Amino acid sequence: MKHTIKELEDIASQIRRDIVRMVHGCQSGHPGASLGCADFFTALYFEVLNHKTDFTMEGAGEDLFFLSNGHISPVWYSTLAHAGYFDKSELATFRKLDSRLQGHPTTHEGLPGIRIASGSLGQGLSVAIGAALVKKLNGDKSYIFALLGDGELQEGQNWEAAMFAPFNEVDHLIASVDYNGQQIDGPTSKVLSLDSLQAKFEAFGWHVINTDGNDMQAIVEGLHYAKTLAGKGKPILNLMSTQMGAGVDFMMGSHKWHGTAPSDAQLEVALAQLPETLGDY
Repeated sequence: MKHTIKELEDIASQIRRDIVRMVHGCQSGHPGASLGCADFFTALYFEVLNHKTDFTMEGAGEDLFFLSNGHISPVWYSTLAHAGYFDKSELATFRKLDSRLQGHPTTHEGLPGIRIASGSLGQGLSVAIGAALVKKLNGDKSYIFALLGDGELQEGQNWEAAMFAPFNEVDHLIASVDYNGQQIDGPTSKVLSLDSLQAKFEAFGWHVINTDGNDMQAIVEGLHYAKTLAGKGKPILNLMSTQMGAGVDFMMGSHKWHGTAPSDAQLEVALAQLPETLGDY
């Protein structure tokens, strides 16, 4: 391992601190799922992903990552900064005028690590499949990772992509679903039930694994295991159970923190629960 589990947990704690401070600083953004996915991003970028901070859009010979639910940009920006893509001081510009750190990631600002604009939900899986096909045509056996929100799976384009990938043996693709059961209008079970995502994806021809996205050991092992399944004719889906707002007790499990910024007092409470481990920006 590149890091111990404790070291990874410390990184995730700092990323969570960054998230609540960034969203508080501009009184705008999406803290809930960002906090819920901090362990996944830490495991991916600091343990699993073969990537270079000397960023090129093509990423030849590297693993690529695509974020479909782009509204959780705070967790990605913090991860990229701590991984060395840009200075962490830039996190203070989140959602500010002329910032490269827009509310939804975009490419025209030239922020290293960002390959597509995302946040118009339902599109990321299709893009990831396209990138995986390019890798395959080029004889590049690197992996393509993607993260999807569970709420965005209510959009039909995902299911066209889900059919396409197994049929075309896009088998170096590892897609994860942030399965927190919440979306902006309430629980997914009440807005539009997803029923069994495992059964759905398996019926389409995917190899499905289940991980606990808020247990660092489990998510690291799950992502490494997913890589061993690649190259066998099927795309891989990591059905990742998370808690919205993980790490901050008053935010956990509630859709109300999907897109709400903490007050000054709430920020103080949140930061008291999240140890500063790498230094605040």
